[in-house]
Amino acid sequence: MDRFKQLETFVAVATLGSLSAVARAESLAPALIGRRVDALEARLGVKLLVRTTRRITLTPEGEAFLEEARNILRELEDAEAMVAQGSATPTGHLRLTAPAGFGRRHVAPLLPEFLDTHPKLSASLDLTDRLTDLVRERYDCAVRIGDLAESNLVGVKLAENRRVVVAAPAYLDRRGTPRVPADLLQHECLTLGIESSQHRGWLFRQGNDTVTQRVNGSLSCSDGAALLDWALDGLGLAWRSMWEVRQDLARGRLVTVLDEHAAPPNAIYALLPQRKHLPLRVRVFVDFLRQRYADPAYWTRADAGA
Repeated sequence: MDRFKQLETFVAVATLGSLSAVARAESLAPALIGRRVDALEARLGVKLLVRTTRRITLTPEGEAFLEEARNILRELEDAEAMVAQGSATPTGHLRLTAPAGFGRRHVAPLLPEFLDTHPKLSASLDLTDRLTDLVRERYDCAVRIGDLAESNLVGVKLAENRRVVVAAPAYLDRRGTPRVPADLLQHECLTLGIESSQHRGWLFRQGNDTVTQRVNGSLSCSDGAALLDWALDGLGLAWRSMWEVRQDLARGRLVTVLDEHAAPPNAIYALLPQRKHLPLRVRVFVDFLRQRYADPAYWTRADAGA
C-alpha cells in the first residue's frame, strides 16, 4: 500500500474525526479507509487512533505523529509545485504582517537579505499585535506565534517557541519566589492587554495536562516589549518567549521561575490564506524563513545583536 496514501488518510481522518466522512470524500467504503489506518499503525508499531462507534480520538503518539505527517505532505506538495514552476523567477509585491516584537527582531532584519536574493520582489511589513484578517486585508502571509484559531487558513510551522516565567532578581528578593503556579495569585504579574489570551491566565503543565493559571497584577500593556521593560525594572513577573529574554537571562538581568511546570512549547507559524495555487513569491519567502529559523546559529546571532 502506498505510504503517502496512508499518511494522507491518517491526516484526513484525524482532521475530520470520522472514517465515514473521509470515505464519502473519496467515494470509497469506510472499511477501506480503516484498513489504510490499520496498515499505517502496523507499519509504525504504535496505536495512532482510538476508534469507538461514537468518536475517533488521537492517542498521544497520534498527536505527535499528526504534525509530522502534515509536514511531510506539505513538503511533497511544495516540491511538486516547485518542479511545476520550473525555473520561474518570483516577481511582484509581498504584503506581510507579524507581531511587533518578534517582527522587529526576526522578520524585518531578514527582509533585505531576502530581497537581495530575489531582486524582482518588493515587500511591505506591517508590525502589529492586532489580530489581522489576512483575507479581508489582503495580506500574503502573517507570522504568528501560538495556537492557530483560524481553521480556514493554512499554517506552516517555522520553528518551536518556548515560554518561561521571568523576573528580575530584585523582585524575587523583595517578594519571594513562586514554587507552584497557584503562588502567582500572591504576586504582581505583568500581562498583555485584555484582548490577549494571556489576560485569561498563563499556561502550565500539570501531569500530562496543560492548565490555565489565573494571574493578578496592577500593570498590563498591549506591547510585550513594555512588559519586558517592567520585568527588568523589578515590577513583577512576566510570561515571555525565550526569543525575547534569552540574552537577559544569560546576563543575569532576569531569572526563570516555575521551570518544572513550564507549558509545552508552542510554535512560530507562517499563516497563509490558502495553499493551492500559492504564488511563488509567497512560497519562496516561507521557505526562506524556515531555512533561517531551522539554523540554531541564527538564534545565537540574532540574540547577540538584540
